Parts: sequence; C-alpha cells; structure tokens
Amino acid sequence: MALHELTVPKLGAYMSEATVLEWKAKEGEWVEKGTIVLEIETEKIKYAIEAEASGFLHILVQEGSSVPVGTVLGIIAETREEFEALGRERREEARGGQERERIFITPLARRLAEEHMIDVTKVKGTGPQGRITKEDIERAMREREQAAPIKEKILEKRVKATIPLKGMRKTIAERMHRSLSEAAQVTAFGEIDAFELVRLRQALLAAEQDLRITYTDILVFATSRALREMPIVNSSIVGDEIKIWEDINVGVAVALEDGLIVPVIKNADLKSLREIAKAIRDLVSRARGGRLNVDEVTGGTFTITNLGALGAGWRFETAIINPAESAILSVGGIT
Repeated sequence: MALHELTVPKLGAYMSEATVLEWKAKEGEWVEKGTIVLEIETEKIKYAIEAEASGFLHILVQEGSSVPVGTVLGIIAETREEFEALGRERREEARGGQERERIFITPLARRLAEEHMIDVTKVKGTGPQGRITKEDIERAMREREQAAPIKEKILEKRVKATIPLKGMRKTIAERMHRSLSEAAQVTAFGEIDAFELVRLRQALLAAEQDLRITYTDILVFATSRALREMPIVNSSIVGDEIKIWEDINVGVAVALEDGLIVPVIKNADLKSLREIAKAIRDLVSRARGGRLNVDEVTGGTFTITNLGALGAGWRFETAIINPAESAILSVGGIT
C-alpha cells in the first residue's frame, strides 16, 4: 500500500511553472498505471502526465490553476482506505481555513447573497468591524447589473463566445507580435520548377520501403546544407551584434488543434535524410500527443513551414519570423 504523487515535472532548463489544462479522470475515480491522468500546459507545449501506479485519484489542484514546477497536483491512493483518509485530511484543512478566514455578515445579507448568487468574499463590508450588511449586498447587485451590458455587447457587437487567451495561444500571439515589432521583415515570393524534387521523392519512396520520405524531410535536409554554405542566414541579432550560430537547428512548424508548435531538429546539417525523417516523425507524433519536452521546442536557428497540405498552387501568406531567428522559409503546394 502506498501513495503516489502527481507533480509538475521540469520539462526544460528554463521552465518555471505550468497550468493544469484538463484532468482526464474525476475525483475518487480508479485510474490504471500508464494511463494519462491529466494534461498540463507551459508557455510552449502541452504535456500529458501518466499514472505511475493504479489507484484512486485525489485531485489537489483544479483546472486552470498555474503552479510552480514541483507542485503536487494530485495523489493516487492504492486502496480505498488510503483515499478516504486523504479526503478526511482535506476536509479538516478546509475547516481550519474557514475558521481563519471567517466572513462577518448579517443573516439577512447572507440570505440575500445566496438568493442572488453574490460572492460574499468579494464584497466589502461597511458595517461595524467590517461586517457585510444588506446594503452592501444590494450595492454589489447593482454593480453587477451595470456591468452586464458590457459583457453582452462590446463596441455595438454581440458576443457569441469567449475563448480565454492563455497558454499556447497567448504565447503564439505574444511571440508573433514581438517578432513583427522588433524585426524589419521583408517577404520574398518565388516559384521553382519542382520536377526534379518530385522525381527524387518518388525514387526515395521506391528505395525506402520501411520509411515514407516526405517533402518536408527533403526540405529540412536541403535547407540545413544551404545554411551551412550561407552561415549569415543562420544567425540572430543580439544587442548591436550579429551572432552566427555554430549549430544548425531547423524548426518545423506543426499544426495542432488549438495552436501551432515548432519542434526543432538539432544539428540537422549533420544528419542523413533518413535520420532527419525519423526525427521529424518522432517529434511530430509526440507534439500531437502532448509529449514533447521544452528543450525539444527551443534552440532553433531557422524555421520551415510547409503549407503544401493545404492545396496546390500559389498561396500568399506571409510567414512571420520565429524570434530571435533571422529568416523563415514558407513552402506552398506543388502544381
């Protein structure tokens, strides 16, 4: 018999906190060893946490909460007795907190607050010793009514739904805005004859029976060699200096359901096409499964975004440089 803690892992050298995104099991539910119990989200990635043992789940940190690395998010109790003991400890702690944070409110005010669903912890009492009165609750009700039209209608437009800008979406928005603000970006459009590229891939597909080579694999291979020949592109502006990087680390943009992530193929110029293909398969699979480490999405020196899957022909998107890199390659479909 034992208790097993679910903690926020340190997924990278610079990670300091994470947000609890979703619990995959409910309080008191039995979970099996090896199954995903919850998902957390850092500024860069989503990460799935598995149960290290089978047992009953006791949740300590609720969804939406941001906590530091090492925080215990939940506990798995191997027996029902251990789980019930955890519940008793939690209830005792809650009672202790209630006594310490006791709210002084008149009976009439409390009843009025309950009827109109007013959070009394956010109401400032004006009675003796700060006691909350009926007038305080009525004032809170008026303030809520005055604020209601603003929530329902903004700049004469009706709000259909509100999606919190947090986690990955917030990071993407902040990084892209920072990139456009800090770098003078120029987009050059070009068209190439892809006949030899198509013929090369067809030959590789015939030769590599156990590994399906994609155009993205070939692009990473070719780009990494081009960066070796033109090292000034594999650089960043740091202060008033241009730093030309020794390592050539190519990031590949991967679309997710609710955002975008750029896993990085480290030292791509030193890898064979087959090694690059295997690395991309592994990174993309784990990116979509929420199993990347922070170190696997940092350290990039150049980025490729392949929009070929969206259809053939010209596309006029202007890709935004991934800070603090100096360039990005956006590729469209083959006609």
